[in-house]
Amino acid sequence: MQNELFEKAPIPKAYMKMALPVVMGMIVTLVYNLVDTYFIALTGNTNLIAGISLCAPLFTLLLAIGDIFGIGGSSVISRILGTHNVEEARKKSTFCFYVSIVTGIIFTIFMLLFKKQVLILLGATTQTYEYANNYYSWLVLGSTFVIFSLVPSNLLRAEGMSFESMIGSVIGTVVNIILDPVFIFGLGLGAAGAAIATVLGYIVTCVFFSYCIAKKSKVLSLDIRLLSLDGASFASVLAIGLPSSITNLMQTIGITLTNRFLQPYGDDSIAVMGIVLKIVNIALLVIVGLAFGGQPFIGYNYGAGLRDRLKKIIGFGLAVTGGCGVAFLVILSILARGLISHFLNDPELISLGISILRWQLLGMPLMGICLIIIVTFQSTGKATGAFILSACRQGIVFLPVIFIMSKIAGLNGVIMSQCISDMITVVVAFILFKVFLGKQFKADV
Repeated sequence: MQNELFEKAPIPKAYMKMALPVVMGMIVTLVYNLVDTYFIALTGNTNLIAGISLCAPLFTLLLAIGDIFGIGGSSVISRILGTHNVEEARKKSTFCFYVSIVTGIIFTIFMLLFKKQVLILLGATTQTYEYANNYYSWLVLGSTFVIFSLVPSNLLRAEGMSFESMIGSVIGTVVNIILDPVFIFGLGLGAAGAAIATVLGYIVTCVFFSYCIAKKSKVLSLDIRLLSLDGASFASVLAIGLPSSITNLMQTIGITLTNRFLQPYGDDSIAVMGIVLKIVNIALLVIVGLAFGGQPFIGYNYGAGLRDRLKKIIGFGLAVTGGCGVAFLVILSILARGLISHFLNDPELISLGISILRWQLLGMPLMGICLIIIVTFQSTGKATGAFILSACRQGIVFLPVIFIMSKIAGLNGVIMSQCISDMITVVVAFILFKVFLGKQFKADV
């Protein structure tokens, strides 16, 4: 454990030391996402692109499930380590690891049994069903590895091992990038090849993380003898983990809703949206990394009762994520045409992609602010606040907004919906912060 770093180091230095490895891991992941999309786009088959894009909600659902035990466990362990109770933290880590594996196995069985129904729900059509099915089947078979990988990735950061967490993500992503062209083109597997490469990358990541836990960690453990399926462990991890997973779950719902509302305008529009969302991840993943990279820092200081330091950490996080969002808004808006044209040749589709990208980017600074407040709720155990705010952006707020805007402005309304939802959500975020933490922070002044 790095008590000196968490308790006494200058806030900018300590925060960025925790966050930058997370950001670097996110950057490598987004490079993979772009390369993956590039290889698929090289086929020139928009139905294949659309089929894989339709499965994007499935991938975010896996992330949501992994976050239950990864972010939930990280929050609990960070606060426990703030009280210097290492043995209890070790037991909680074992709980998170093994329960996530069992959950992954159950998920795999369920999703295979109801594959056809899920694909139809995701919006697969006669033209896209075959491609979506090929990608879906292999991704579901490897879902346990995807879910498990997110647990040590987060728990290692709670211990202060952000570098090891980053390396694990990087290794898996590099494997993905290398294997993508081999399976997609070399073996002619198309959509199935993209999914197989992804799963193999996550398997390598899981192996690396298991090695780190066994050989390097002083807090985490895979010793099944420490496993305790008691109600207190379930309650403490799930209280934060379930609301935390709502962020990715709502993203799943948001993407599904967007694809469904785009269906009347053709599969090409869904394919373009899929490409744009990959580019938007350049901003989103970096901002998410900056926000969630500071989570163990926030949780530790909250658990240690260092309220003045905690307020400064939150303020720094808001400035960093909001400022980063503005920078990405400007830079990627300027580069929009060049970025989109790397994936598409049709002038009309390129113009549509530019419009979608710029509207998506407008919400990035607001997204950064919301994420810091969500992370603060998670780290301080304010499960209700985390749940409500996580459910807002692409769920509670997004659903009525996209419904109304699609009626008012058609395709343009669908494109504008995410930005409008972000504007409303940031107002909700500050209201919730005042409700759940305002009095407590004011009392500490």
